[in-house]
Amino acid sequence: MADAFYVPLGGERYAATEHTSGPWAPGAQHFGPPSALLARGLERLEAPHPALIARVTIEILGPAPVAELNQRSWIERPGRSVELLQSELSAGGRLIARASAWRIATTDTTSVATDAGPLLPSAEAGTETTFPADWRGGYLNAVEWRAVRGSISAPGPAAVWGRQRIPLVDGEEPTALQRLFAVADSANGVSHFLPADDWWFINSELTVHLRRAPEGEWIGLDAVTLVGPHGVGTATSTVHDGSGPVGTGAQALLVRPRQAGGG
Repeated sequence: MADAFYVPLGGERYAATEHTSGPWAPGAQHFGPPSALLARGLERLEAPHPALIARVTIEILGPAPVAELNQRSWIERPGRSVELLQSELSAGGRLIARASAWRIATTDTTSVATDAGPLLPSAEAGTETTFPADWRGGYLNAVEWRAVRGSISAPGPAAVWGRQRIPLVDGEEPTALQRLFAVADSANGVSHFLPADDWWFINSELTVHLRRAPEGEWIGLDAVTLVGPHGVGTATSTVHDGSGPVGTGAQALLVRPRQAGGG
């Protein structure tokens, strides 16, 4: 098995490795790696001028098998100031995820930029996370996790840092944006308060708004999960890099007892 989440097969085809496997079902990926692969497809679309991706929404249309994935990316709506980008992943002829992004032309707003907000303690000050033996380890072990408030393996809101131990695509150094999306999908796991053996709390989408381009290897999530009375919840997070808050993330959650089924 390659020491990467994906092995390129030529064109826009990628073989998922066991490092992508997630906690919900055997043979299914955690959606962090597919989210990062979608972000990679979006940022590889050539911009005619300096621009930043300001918002990405990833719609999860079905489980992502630990198998071959096909990707397609394109500019849906070109523009001089604002562009709409699209990328999608399929497996075995079935569409499994679609991402849309708004890319905005940059200008200098340094003089009116707002305070980023409070900083998290550094990743180096955090406690390295260990996981219960019954947690499936592929993706979880492929990311180095350090908690600075709460813990991934304990219930409740938490603030943690994550850093990929391996590349996204074999032979490539991941960008900071790819690193961000590899971690951002974990907000519902970081801030869970329900036992995963008894409850589903699966996200159907991920939306991230960015104020600036992220930097560095470490991505921080200051996350909380809230659940309503009818099986619907939200996981929200402030997303950090080493310089401070960089944006916000949100996930819509399906919440139900495991014996009631999922999907």
